[in-house]
Amino acid sequence: MTRELVRLGAAELAGLLARGEVKPSEAVEASIARIEAVDTKLNALPVHCFDRAREQARQLDAVPPAQRGALGGMPIVVKDNNDVGGVVTSGGTAIFRDRLPVASDRTIALLEKNGAIPVAKANLSELGGANTTNRLLGTTLHPMDLSLSCGGSSGGSAVAVATGQVWVAHGNDVGGSLRIPPAFAGITGLRPTPGRVPRLATRDPFDPVMVDGPLARNVEDLALMFDAMVDFDAGDPMSAPSPDAPFLPAARAPLNKPARVAISASPGGLPVAREIRDAMDRLASQLAAGGMQVKAAEPACDGARDHVAVLRGEAYALSWESLYRQLPREAFTPEVQGDIERGLTQPPERVRTAHRWRNDLARRVAAFWTDHDFFICPATQAMPFPVGDVYVRAIDGEPMRHYTDWITIDYMWSLVGCPLIALPVRTGAEGRGLPIGVQVMGPPRSEAALFAFGAWWEREICTPAQVIDPRI
Repeated sequence: MTRELVRLGAAELAGLLARGEVKPSEAVEASIARIEAVDTKLNALPVHCFDRAREQARQLDAVPPAQRGALGGMPIVVKDNNDVGGVVTSGGTAIFRDRLPVASDRTIALLEKNGAIPVAKANLSELGGANTTNRLLGTTLHPMDLSLSCGGSSGGSAVAVATGQVWVAHGNDVGGSLRIPPAFAGITGLRPTPGRVPRLATRDPFDPVMVDGPLARNVEDLALMFDAMVDFDAGDPMSAPSPDAPFLPAARAPLNKPARVAISASPGGLPVAREIRDAMDRLASQLAAGGMQVKAAEPACDGARDHVAVLRGEAYALSWESLYRQLPREAFTPEVQGDIERGLTQPPERVRTAHRWRNDLARRVAAFWTDHDFFICPATQAMPFPVGDVYVRAIDGEPMRHYTDWITIDYMWSLVGCPLIALPVRTGAEGRGLPIGVQVMGPPRSEAALFAFGAWWEREICTPAQVIDPRI
């Protein structure tokens, strides 16, 4: 039973739970057994809350299935920068190694209200980055090649989903964390419109860049998880009602009419690995053959790398200045030290220029939707890289000066308030090499259209990922 359950899709499991054919406690035991079987080497889930999950499942077993919420008692994992009540939440840094929240934060409490059962906390980068490694909890490895990075910062969540440790997972995204790990693992992720998902109490409650979202092995499961995350919560000033929810019906109804699709292999002339550019060239032909109206086009985004570095420095100084002045410098990674120092010392005119660039980019993106329904570009500029590297040092011979240079292709779209769905163009099936993924952007609050497009994508472009049995 355990082996069969972990290979089901989340929507299939939700159906079994809703019909009473599987109990929440059975699903939890299946998840725990899989975690214990495969995660010893991967280190996707370094913090377990098995006893808590078993008790939560026992309580839900006694509740009629119709009253358990949309997920019905489904095990999930939570990225370790969000609170699960009674479970240590360190965020992968020794600064918070002893932090024990009494209650789940509003994001996770909503998931639990809707029938999710956290079984573990997922590994992440240390205070920000696109490789899932930190000095407190260690490094998460790529399940197809243990010598490679799984991306970040939601890498633990992505690896847990890809390897069948859970069916769906929680993550969040500032500069690509719901897009880069899914692309490396061959699964799906969604960066929603800011305000769709209530967030924990952040240091900057008006920040529209950090969002929470779901990861899953297919688009239907992604929508199921997203529906359990969507709500209005007055505690988050960015939160807004979502009258177009639920989104699961859209994921079950593939787009049935041609869409105007713009595509770019290297927006703004950003360096992108040859293997990814080749995949994008093939994708343009596939989209056209499938009936889409395809055009090589992009919102103008020149200069993104420099402006992203300025804006990130400003954000990090705002969030971390107080602790940075209190603690030894070595409490922060060299990369994060660099971000904070940049934010504290960069000239004001440079900050103003970066904000003007961002405002202009947002206006260009808004105008872009007049002639296009979707914009597609790579979800990563590089293929999975050696796990010992904090970031990609060069792409096709071009050096990366800063640890966010190689994720500019993700970070710049985080600045414009549009939703993006990560989809595979190659899932890494036997004989096909490592996965490659794209990100598909739509206008603000167009998640339903993105799910319908994603369902069409799985039918016409790339079938959903199957559970990976790690090469350990």
